[in-house]
Amino acid sequence: MLANLPMALLADVRVASLSETKATTTIPFKYLNKNPFRSIYFACLSMAAELSTGVLCLLHIHQARPAISMLLVHMEATFTKKAVGKILFVCEDGEQIQQTVERAKATGEGQTITATALGTDEAGDHVASFRFTWSFKARTKQK
Repeated sequence: MLANLPMALLADVRVASLSETKATTTIPFKYLNKNPFRSIYFACLSMAAELSTGVLCLLHIHQARPAISMLLVHMEATFTKKAVGKILFVCEDGEQIQQTVERAKATGEGQTITATALGTDEAGDHVASFRFTWSFKARTKQK
């Protein structure tokens, strides 16, 4: 975390679990990520939510041949409850992400997917949902 995502480290964002189809990240309510309303600052929630989708993307492009570049191109969020305590973000779009990466490799053209991260608190109540649109493109060799 420190080398690649130092702000996520400061906010105490963690990858709780990762498989080919699902990723779970966590973020606790603490002094460094609070807002004046006594809940987790939305930007910190965004980091944790993005990581749950982004780590699945990274998993599916790791060591791809040809190499695949990825870029976040859009984000939407809906907040439904104050985020206090430990918040879990779950993305279960790994299979769709893998298919999108395969299409990018096969066609050589840019492909996009919108992955959803659902956030819940310790009681299991829905806190927020984020939708991140990722773009994938096969890298071409430079002459």
